[in-house]
Amino acid sequence: MNSDTSLDINNHSNPVQTVAQPKEDNKMLRATDKITALYCRLSVEDTKDEKKNGKEDLSNSIQNQKAMLLQYAREHRFPHPTFFIDDGYSGVTYDRPGFQKMLDEIEAGHVGAVITKDLSRLGRNSALTGLYINYTFPQNDVRYIAINDHFDSINPNSTDSDIAGIKNWFNEFFAKDTSRKIRAVQKAKGERGERLTVHVPYGYMKNPENPKEWIIDEEAAQVVKKIFTLCMNGRGPSQIADQLEKDKILTPTAYKNKQGVKTPHTEPENPYRWHESTIVNILERKEYIGATVNFKTYTNSIWDKKQRENPEENRVIFYNTHPAIIEQEVFDKVQEIRQQRHRRTATGKSSPFSGLVFCADCKQKLYYSTTKYFEKRQDFFICSTHRVNKDKCSGHYIRAVVLEDLVWNHMKEVISYVTRYEAHFRVEMEQKLRLQSEETIRVYKKRLAQAEKRIGELDCLFIKIYEDNAKGKLNDDRFAMMSKTYEDEQAQLKVEIVNLQKEIEVQERQIEDLEQFIQRARRYTDLTELTPYALRELVKAVYVEAPDKSSGKRKQRVHIEYDLVGYIPVDELIKAEQA
Repeated sequence: MNSDTSLDINNHSNPVQTVAQPKEDNKMLRATDKITALYCRLSVEDTKDEKKNGKEDLSNSIQNQKAMLLQYAREHRFPHPTFFIDDGYSGVTYDRPGFQKMLDEIEAGHVGAVITKDLSRLGRNSALTGLYINYTFPQNDVRYIAINDHFDSINPNSTDSDIAGIKNWFNEFFAKDTSRKIRAVQKAKGERGERLTVHVPYGYMKNPENPKEWIIDEEAAQVVKKIFTLCMNGRGPSQIADQLEKDKILTPTAYKNKQGVKTPHTEPENPYRWHESTIVNILERKEYIGATVNFKTYTNSIWDKKQRENPEENRVIFYNTHPAIIEQEVFDKVQEIRQQRHRRTATGKSSPFSGLVFCADCKQKLYYSTTKYFEKRQDFFICSTHRVNKDKCSGHYIRAVVLEDLVWNHMKEVISYVTRYEAHFRVEMEQKLRLQSEETIRVYKKRLAQAEKRIGELDCLFIKIYEDNAKGKLNDDRFAMMSKTYEDEQAQLKVEIVNLQKEIEVQERQIEDLEQFIQRARRYTDLTELTPYALRELVKAVYVEAPDKSSGKRKQRVHIEYDLVGYIPVDELIKAEQA
């Protein structure tokens, strides 16, 4: 063979690359139309590990693998050599485009032999690697050769064939060991506050002077703020997405592509078409309040690469790690709104009060009702319990415009009083909140102690029935039934304990919350009409009483629970201040 002969390699169809045979070699080829599959693989972990240890193995590179395999195929006169390449794919999975394409050719009967640099290039899953070598390849009359491991399936009785299984096990062990090391490093980095994500959230960009730092991308940050504002104004994710598309605002992927920033997502055909899931993701990301959130997802093992959501309690959060785009109180309020998700009516109309109005008797929501024939003054709210079962609760019917007037008038009185008599308001409300908090905290702590005591009792009961079962005093069916009962009760108690602890923390923060409410009220001193944003920021819930018709006239009262401070008896406070 002439060593100066050039090779015609088709690089435009990666992961499959065909090699044209030199004309002088054609007459020496075996009489077969089957191809020889030259399989090359290199994972990201391979190169990272080698570079980190300062001993990068150039022989592992794709180009060097190709040169080795092609030389071997030529020297041993294998016909029609064709490359199948997976660059950047782990060996623990066989879901690789190059390998799958080669497998399709094998099962179609087009492959006579498969050649790799060594067994680890084929894969690092000992069970599946053995399955392909010992079953799939022989079933399809395919010869397999691993050059550096001196393995050739044409000679199954050789010593090298006998130890192939051991080598496959070591290859798998190497993958597991590498995975353990990477997980340990990532865990240590995540626990000390280093960001684990390589993708910067929309609204931020990497600091050119220090890529580890995030700084605000002012253009994108304005869109993030707009999304939160629209949510505070009562818009749902789909409505926000429609509005952004109408305003011709680029989606995060389209925006990053325009800026020349790499993104894992493909740009949609319509660069202005926002998806509801994108809006939800932005509204729920704590990164926008300046926090780093690590361990959001996890994988079960090196074999299962599916990303799964990590529960909140398993995540690690570090606050004030970068500039905030959204204020903490706005973010918290949006999360409350997200919990109060409400359906849009069939007419497409909505009310800023949706999700905020409750029945004063059964404590269930009041549904917003309208039709396309209604004028605004005809829209109304009605008790959801009453709609399902009229015997369980009365309608508590109230027209939307009446509700709006009642709430707006009370809000104006509260805002005016707070701004004019702030010192008196602070003193009176502190005393009121302190008394409420002390009683509430006492009740919560008593129940918390009871729940913790009961969990301890259940642990003792479980040990007892386990011993009774082991001694034969309690049969297996009875043991299983009782175990499940105790476990279910414990699970419920643990959830209750977490909620009680949160409520105690809320009560202990009452004075801080009062100051925050005063600051909010000040912002609306010049408010001339009720806006959805102001409503959501100041009001937590509105409770509607059943109408009173005893006097011959229909009278109806509402109770407004303000965010952070609860009920504000503004009439009593005014009288006390003027006394």
